[in-house]
Amino acid sequence: MKVLIACGGTGGHINPGIAIADMIKAKYPDADILFAGTPDHMEAKLVPKAGYKFEPIKVAGFQRKISLENIGRNAKALAYLATSGKRAKEIIRNFKPDIAIGTGGYAAGPVIRKAAKMGIPTAIHEQNAYPGVTNRLLSKEVDHVMLTVIEALDFMDKSKFEYSVTGLPVRSSINSISRAEARKKLGFNDDFTVLSFGGSLGAGCINETMEAAIKWHVGEGLDINHIHGYGGMGKDTFPQAMKEAGIPLKSDRLRITEYINDMDVCLAAADLVICRSGASTLAELEAAGRASILIPSPIVAGNHQYHNAMVLGKAGAAVVIEQKDASPERLISEIKKLYDEPDKAETMSACAKALCVTDTNDRIMAVVEKLLAKKK
Repeated sequence: MKVLIACGGTGGHINPGIAIADMIKAKYPDADILFAGTPDHMEAKLVPKAGYKFEPIKVAGFQRKISLENIGRNAKALAYLATSGKRAKEIIRNFKPDIAIGTGGYAAGPVIRKAAKMGIPTAIHEQNAYPGVTNRLLSKEVDHVMLTVIEALDFMDKSKFEYSVTGLPVRSSINSISRAEARKKLGFNDDFTVLSFGGSLGAGCINETMEAAIKWHVGEGLDINHIHGYGGMGKDTFPQAMKEAGIPLKSDRLRITEYINDMDVCLAAADLVICRSGASTLAELEAAGRASILIPSPIVAGNHQYHNAMVLGKAGAAVVIEQKDASPERLISEIKKLYDEPDKAETMSACAKALCVTDTNDRIMAVVEKLLAKKK
């Protein structure tokens, strides 16, 4: 069996593609899997690192905001567009895939579109509650659309395709350790525990509010354990702010670090998570069953993080605060409410758990099998 997977741009598109490849290899060890993506983005490194073959295709998105820089970018995107169809056809003809799957990003567009036109059974996976442009266009041409959440259908023409809600694959280490074990591993006691982060790069808004929040609960002497990842954006400012406040980066109640490399442990330890609302992060919150305060990034395509967050917000699993409203005072107020009412945090956790699709791998593999049946 030969499988072509097209994805690119961000980890949010690439990691689901790799997860699907891993699922296929687990059931079909002899499967031959090839990825197609752009040569100058994360996929060019992450895919080979995961052990899969990679073919580059030059694709870029068009910029809507008019500026001299964006005029140049759009000229490049137009040039890539003129050659991407030919390159996609070359990749497909050389590899001869039985099926093709796209997981989002500009690179998926020409590859999956060409595969569909060449009669190869095709599917896409949409991670967000607000679908990306590429997947909205491809949904009219592929055999099957896999969705992380049903809410994505509100922005797509479901009469054009067959679909299934599969959820989003999460790392296998989630739920591998209990809350008590995680806290012991971190050196914490069993008090209310907050986990906050803004991703590997960090987020200025989250750093600013958590600086105030940590000063607040340390100063008040509250029984709160706190893990915070300030990311690359805060490496020159956050430790300095803590030093000036006389707060250690590590203690029996605090662990403040640039990167969180043991997210599974930290997530298991937490009662409350404060973070952005990328699709993968939310899938892990649901899998672990954790209450959250979500501050969607306002600078992502289609404001999709807001739509993602509102799925949890409407279900009672999260407090959603738009960045423009995310003042230190507001965040401290919301943390205090959940600290004072731990039963409310537990209820939110249960609501998050109820959203989790527990058989995501089975659902995705059912789509793969359906595509293979079409090939035969």
